Amino acid sequence: MTRYVFLRVSQAIGVLWAAFTVTFGVLYLLPADPVQLAIGANPGVQVDPAAVAELRARYGLDKPVWQQYWTALEHALHGDLGHSLSTGQSVTGALGQALPSTLALAALALVLALVFGTALALAAAYTEQRWLRRLLTALPPIGASAPTFWVGLLLLQLFSFRLRLVPAFGGTGFAGTVLPAVTLAIPVGAVIAQVLYTGLVGVWRQPFVEVAFAKGASRWWVQIHHVLRPALAPALAVSGVWVGTVLAGSVVVETVFSRAGIGRLTQTAVLAEDIPVVQGVVLLTALAFAVVNLVVDLIQPIVDPRVRQEFRRRDEPRKSGDNHAGTERQEISG
Repeated sequence: MTRYVFLRVSQAIGVLWAAFTVTFGVLYLLPADPVQLAIGANPGVQVDPAAVAELRARYGLDKPVWQQYWTALEHALHGDLGHSLSTGQSVTGALGQALPSTLALAALALVLALVFGTALALAAAYTEQRWLRRLLTALPPIGASAPTFWVGLLLLQLFSFRLRLVPAFGGTGFAGTVLPAVTLAIPVGAVIAQVLYTGLVGVWRQPFVEVAFAKGASRWWVQIHHVLRPALAPALAVSGVWVGTVLAGSVVVETVFSRAGIGRLTQTAVLAEDIPVVQGVVLLTALAFAVVNLVVDLIQPIVDPRVRQEFRRRDEPRKSGDNHAGTERQEISG
């Protein structure tokens, strides 16, 4: 398990480093000039060269590219992501102000996706009625293929404009978060339901299920206590991967529902070509993706003992080789 944890932590650190490096390279190759954006000069307008030189020195743009990269990486390791070109605010401060709203939205969306996706998969795998199973298994593809903005507009039209149950735009608290969360949860929950249902069907065919039935267990007891746990590992992995989708979807959802958050900050930064803020958002998304997937990887050996057994099998040849080499050294020394 120590080796397993070390490998997963190393992979998470590698993902963060790769995200920072790729983002730095892509943003550096953009034709936009950060200094011109910072001073707000229009193309063709003469600007004081001294002011331009002062700004380049302030942002470190007068140094070689490799030196800019190492300086930015060192500052990022200390939590300093620079300052916004359009507002002058620190990127860390801007992210800190926008993060709570998006975290509440993403957390509620993931909870709803896990609850309803798991319930749908369990119901589809449990029922023995063919027509009901076909109906339940037809719902996830529809939810996964529906565009997020279209789902959001439909929910707005129904629950805000017609039924007037929740605020339409800029709402706060649970009432203002539930509708955007449902919009984000539908595609994620649909994929979780598809993967979990496939896993449940595969486990139902295993021989130990017949043994459980032979002991007098009911169908529901067998599914919950014997079938569900081995089928959870793929669904957990998919849930971790879709965290990035939830954060990316927040850009569209927060725009549709006029919510302040990381999505709105990203939209504003992209339109203003605010390079430090865009890079900060990318790093924050990569950090969330890496942390959640690391947690999922650490939970998998607990949920599925086969992961621990696989690592033990991998370690056995290495340990036996070490023991064999140690025996040979003893024989030679003897």
